[in-house]
Parts: sequence; structure tokens; C-alpha cells
Amino acid sequence: MHDDGYFDEHVAAGYDESSAAMFDPAIVDPVVDFLTGLAGEGRALELGIGTGRIALPLAEHGVRVHGIELSTAMISRLREKPGGKKIEVTIGDFAEATVDGSFAVAYLVFNTIMNLTTQEAQIACFRNVAAHLQPGGCFVIEVITPDLQRLPPGETVHPFRISETRLGFDEYDVAGQGLTSHHFKLTDGAWERLSFPFRYVWPSELDLMAELAGMKLRGRWSGWNGEPFTSESRRLVAVWEKGSGP
Repeated sequence: MHDDGYFDEHVAAGYDESSAAMFDPAIVDPVVDFLTGLAGEGRALELGIGTGRIALPLAEHGVRVHGIELSTAMISRLREKPGGKKIEVTIGDFAEATVDGSFAVAYLVFNTIMNLTTQEAQIACFRNVAAHLQPGGCFVIEVITPDLQRLPPGETVHPFRISETRLGFDEYDVAGQGLTSHHFKLTDGAWERLSFPFRYVWPSELDLMAELAGMKLRGRWSGWNGEPFTSESRRLVAVWEKGSGP
């Protein structure tokens, strides 16, 4: 349901460098602490494990992590890192790939839910997660909140990065909840362009997807340290819990 062509060898080779700020311990540690608390003695399932930004430090905390990832190029980078060969990974689309056993927590961070570019695929993801969670298990999503307030009336493009060597523009399809992120990089005097399609989601929409999958909202915040979620929040961290009944 999403294409690993957007995270091929070319993208994977520079992924950690281009996302270097997200590997800062100040950003990673609160995520790992949060997930460790939810996992307890149980297993954790990461959807879109990528190069192991969260999975590797989570495993170092003693949590047994299993990943799902469509891009073999990203997994090759994971395997090259210390501890990367020990983490089990299922290659496939996280909206439908299955893993043996049950999990105490499943998580999708860094806007990865938006890589599923249709509502049907996002709903399928919630149902797939619910099927993998043990009773009382939790599903965690970290995602940006739709930034439509930054669009002037009649405009569809919002610049998010302007520098001498990098340009970034988000292009919105408001009717279809589509968001194409365009990245331009100046390399050896020539501009390279990469564009990634996403589907943005509303907090209430995610709650309804969880409801359809048999999960209830446990809490939502604007960050991993329990910051309150308000109308001004630019990011959502939400937890839904699977029912304990049959």
C-alpha cells in the first residue's frame, strides 16, 4: 500500500544524515523512555523501523523489538549498526504484513502513518496493529497536525525550508487530504529533487480509525514528555488501548 521506491538505495544512503537532528539523544531518549514504560516485560512492534533510530536504543533498554519495513535498503543500513543484526524484521507493508506472536506495544513515529496515502490503507494499518496487540496492549502514533492554517486563501504550497543549498515545499491537496513534500538539494552546482507523497490525518480521524479497530483513546499529548495537546499544537503523540475482552 506504500512504495519502497521512495526509500530506495539513494534515499537510504543519506537518510541518517538528512534526518540527523532526529537522532539527537535529546529527541530520542524521551521516545524510548515512553515506549519502554508501555512495553513493560512485553514485546514491541515498530511499523516502518527504517534504519533503527528508535528500535536500537529501545532494544538496548531490554525491550524485545520486532520491526516491519518495506524498504530493504533501509534495513541494510540497520544491519550495519551495532546491535542491528539482532533485531528481527519482517519485510513488507506495515498496513498488512503479519508477525508471529503478540505485542504489548506497537508504534509508528516520525509521521510514518502519513506514508500510507489513502484512508483505506490507514484504517487497515489500525486493524493490523489491533490483531497483533495482546489484550490491553497499546498503539502509539507520533504525527504532525495538519498545518492548513499556514496556507493563505487560494494557495496550495507552503515553504518549510529556504537556504542557499536546500529548499523545501509542502504542496497540499486539501480535498483529498494529500500532502506532497518536495525537497531540493544543491549538489555540485546542480539541483536534485526528491518528492514524497503523504496523506495527513486529523486527531479525531485517528480516534475513529482506532474505534473501528477495537481500540480506545488512552491519552494524547503534543510531545513525548506529556506536554498538553491544544489547538496550537503542531504535533500529536497519541496512545490507543486494545480492549481486554474477547
